[in-house]
Amino acid sequence: MHSVIKVDLGPQSYNVCVRSGGLDELGSLMGDLSLGKKVLLVSNQSIFRHYGERATAALESAGFEVSTCILPPGEQYKTLNSVQKIYNEALANRLERSSTMVALGGGVVGDITGFAAATWLRGINVVQVPTSLLAMVDASIGGKTGVNHPLGKNLIGAFHQPRLVLIDPEVLKTLPAREFRSAMAEVIKYGVIWDAELFGKLENCKRLDQMRYVKADLLAQILSRSCQAKADVVSKDEKESGLRAILNYGHTIGHAVESLTNYKVINHGEGVAIGMAASSRLAVELGMWDAECDRRQSALIEKAGLPAKLPAGVDVEEILNTLQLDKKVQDGKVRFVLPVRLGEAAVSDRVDGNVILQVLREML
Repeated sequence: MHSVIKVDLGPQSYNVCVRSGGLDELGSLMGDLSLGKKVLLVSNQSIFRHYGERATAALESAGFEVSTCILPPGEQYKTLNSVQKIYNEALANRLERSSTMVALGGGVVGDITGFAAATWLRGINVVQVPTSLLAMVDASIGGKTGVNHPLGKNLIGAFHQPRLVLIDPEVLKTLPAREFRSAMAEVIKYGVIWDAELFGKLENCKRLDQMRYVKADLLAQILSRSCQAKADVVSKDEKESGLRAILNYGHTIGHAVESLTNYKVINHGEGVAIGMAASSRLAVELGMWDAECDRRQSALIEKAGLPAKLPAGVDVEEILNTLQLDKKVQDGKVRFVLPVRLGEAAVSDRVDGNVILQVLREML
């Protein structure tokens, strides 16, 4: 498996390299970018145990001086306190403006490291080496970085594009089954909002809930087509002034549910699946898309082993209140990404609160 996808952002352009065994080429690929010699490798305990030595060896063999910062795993550690730990290591190891932070891990590690790199010395290089399927197809591409505030997800952040994204599908062999299922939510998202052909390929697969049921050629398509979709959208709208907002399909309600359950009951992909189910039904209610498409999306969510109902104990009125804290609120109006047809979505701020409550109550 070997493909290169370009994220075309003029002087800030970079490549997303998908290659089996690519982790061992990390140093040589970075060596081609004229980066400074000092590298701070940021990971979490479980990922570093699996892949830290290989990544470090690959970097050192290319002449980089490597220091490390190991964070505890979990969304609950996606905080400014974790960023402070990275800053401490950056200071202790005298990172310079030409230095690079390398994020080796899932979306949490990538977001925290990207934000630290965006703000250390007013911005240094960052390279993303995602180890989860979710981070591979979504979080590592596009330059969105940030951490959570106790009252909301990703409220603190910055746009900071990586110099390189290196995706090695072989590291998915150690990915827990729940994390694989979680990532399928983002893949289904791309099928709905951008790539109807990808949606069809997912429908043709008997099971999507475990990696062993997804053949290598389909996994290659999932990675390349999802990354291409993200790259296409980001290249057209880097800082979410328009089109890029469609990438938030399922995220508005999903983030609210994650926040209300303190990031402990559902993970990000499960929240997105719930949010997509809600947004799809909202679109049907508003006459924007048909019930058959809603049924087909529901079938894919179920095939991926993902939830389409709200977690027990979540108050729908509280969800509505939490939506007002969403980053995408404009002039007090919540903006929803709603599907129009397979491969196309639109953003609307005209969704009545009573309709939202009706749909959410049906999902209890």
